[in-house]
Amino acid sequence: MAKPFFRLQKFLRRTQFLLFFLTAAYLMTGSLLLLQRARVGLPPGPRAPGPLQALPVAAVALGVGLLDSRALHDPRVSPELLLGVDVLRGPLARPRPGPRWLRSRNSELRQLRRRWFHRFMGDSQGPPALGPEAPRPATSSRGTYVGCFSDNGQERTLKGAVFFDLRKMTVPHCQDACAERSYLYAGLEAGAECYCGNRLPVVSVGPEECNHECKGEKSSVCGGVGRLSVYRVEELQPSSRKRRTVTYRGCFRLPGNVTHAFADSLVQANVTVETCSGFCSQKEFPLAVLRGWECYCAYPTPQFNLRDAVDSSLCGQESEAQRLAEYCEVYQTPVQDTRCTDRRFLPTKSKVFVALSSFPGAGNTWARHLIEHATGFYTGSYYFDGTLYNKGFKGEKDHWRSRRTICVKTHESGRREIEMFDSAILLIRNPYRSLVAEFNRKCAGHLGYAADRNWKSKEWPDFVNSYASWWSSHVLDWLKYGKRLLVVHYEELRRSLVPTLREMVAFLNVSVSEERLLCVENNKEGSFRRRGRRPQDPEPFTPEMKDLINGYIRTVDQALRDHNWAGLPREYVPR
Repeated sequence: MAKPFFRLQKFLRRTQFLLFFLTAAYLMTGSLLLLQRARVGLPPGPRAPGPLQALPVAAVALGVGLLDSRALHDPRVSPELLLGVDVLRGPLARPRPGPRWLRSRNSELRQLRRRWFHRFMGDSQGPPALGPEAPRPATSSRGTYVGCFSDNGQERTLKGAVFFDLRKMTVPHCQDACAERSYLYAGLEAGAECYCGNRLPVVSVGPEECNHECKGEKSSVCGGVGRLSVYRVEELQPSSRKRRTVTYRGCFRLPGNVTHAFADSLVQANVTVETCSGFCSQKEFPLAVLRGWECYCAYPTPQFNLRDAVDSSLCGQESEAQRLAEYCEVYQTPVQDTRCTDRRFLPTKSKVFVALSSFPGAGNTWARHLIEHATGFYTGSYYFDGTLYNKGFKGEKDHWRSRRTICVKTHESGRREIEMFDSAILLIRNPYRSLVAEFNRKCAGHLGYAADRNWKSKEWPDFVNSYASWWSSHVLDWLKYGKRLLVVHYEELRRSLVPTLREMVAFLNVSVSEERLLCVENNKEGSFRRRGRRPQDPEPFTPEMKDLINGYIRTVDQALRDHNWAGLPREYVPR
């Protein structure tokens, strides 16, 4: 009798945590049922949906204290688990007395959880039901509503420009974005996605299938799942305040076989740059090529790659050399090169778990943009950045260990975090540039610049003292614990984009055509390049800061050489 009793006791001891959480889940489920029953018993009438209906049991458990409070400060805890805390505390809750830093931290956490809660509630509600209150095509729209169309990702016709906005997408926002890029049509899908193009989708469907409200414009329709609400925006182009103009790319020698190299052409007396660019934009070509009265539309190709520009004087209108030696002027049209814009998740789970690792501010987001467009597959992230997701990085919302993405962004270091990955692309950037970029991001977001007061405050020297050592330890840890590495220098990727990107894609075991790589080169900047004027002070580093950073540069340079890699580029080494 004692032996079976001992076995039972041992089993219960091992599973005490499991039993505890099962009991908690049972109690929370019962509470939710009671709340639901109480809600049903309320008198009928219009009322806002209760937040508890959309919360998972785990979120409720966190709200009543079943999860350790330390999880609130763990960046790897799922944001959904943090959503319900403020909602469950109620309006009468008061902050507990405590030290000032604790109260401040709690305030920040409350604001963070509140933002996550509203975002989660917006996603969880799904498409509204059809009926008298169903969303309709926007009445405030300045474009012309065409209809609801089926959207096939593989054969998408509206693919000239693509962007997302999970929180603020509206019909006018999408229309203006397409009009300023000289597209004829704007299509909205799933409430938050905007697509532009010059050709209507092939398959038209019933208007009831476009049933998603716009995330930033309630009661207006923004497509549905696999459905596009399409508007014609041609009439908006002349009035678009931000309409993009053509960009001069240079003077080039024409390829040997013009008919084979250029897909479309226009011959017209006294043809102008505007005429040629408009013609090629309507045909959705990114390049307009001018030679005398001849206008050609083209993509960058191996035969016409725009890397060997000649003296612009050879392309003068009255130049005899232009007529005899066959030179042409090349202009970039407002439309996007569409040969590399289609992206998707991996069809099967990846067998090799690959990291895209870098120190913050080293160009990880830009590298992800290049990899996604080169391979056609989304990249994932160890974190979740709603700003990046809104701009088209759909892998941000996928769990970082799902293995459905081609690689996973991470800034982590340390043995345990590194050994979770089978291989990694280690992206290294000049620490001076990285520190400035990350400080700008922390103070002003992905696209802004830190204000002058930030640079002159104590915040900047404290930032350098703490982050400079992280730049060094990040590289050293990955060199020490990484199983299979490809070291890429940001500056080399900038200088020699196609050869370096070809090497990165091969490391990821993906076959890519030369035309697709040239398409990526043509669209290389993406949506996350800082624009506008930089701060006036070009040198924010004091002599003491330089001595500190230069020491770390020497350490990393030697470590790379010890691991049989080329050392750091010369431009890194002490200024």
